[in-house]
Amino acid sequence: MNSFTSMIILYPMITIVLALISFWLPQMYPYQEKLTPYECGFDPLGSARLPFSMRFFLVAILFLLFDLEIALLLPLPWGDHNLDPTATFMWASSILILLTLGLIYEWIQGGLEWAE
Repeated sequence: MNSFTSMIILYPMITIVLALISFWLPQMYPYQEKLTPYECGFDPLGSARLPFSMRFFLVAILFLLFDLEIALLLPLPWGDHNLDPTATFMWASSILILLTLGLIYEWIQGGLEWAE
């Protein structure tokens, strides 16, 4: 049996065993104190399930998007060591242009305004 065949057999077996262990191992015994919302030892003053504004999630997603942009553009200074650095800079410019157009669209639509 070669290594590829053993890998095809062994990996799904390990996955199934770990999934079964993670399903049966934790002991969940919910009791009253565990089910109450945590508020630093004080009695709850209101509902712990207040709805969030969708604008909060929009700002969070935009932050993650532009944070990802920085992570994608971080290796750009080393791109000039490639055989064809213009292709690297073209791809980086296209990412920047696409994200800038998306930001302008959100701005025009009023999605970045916190209060209506």
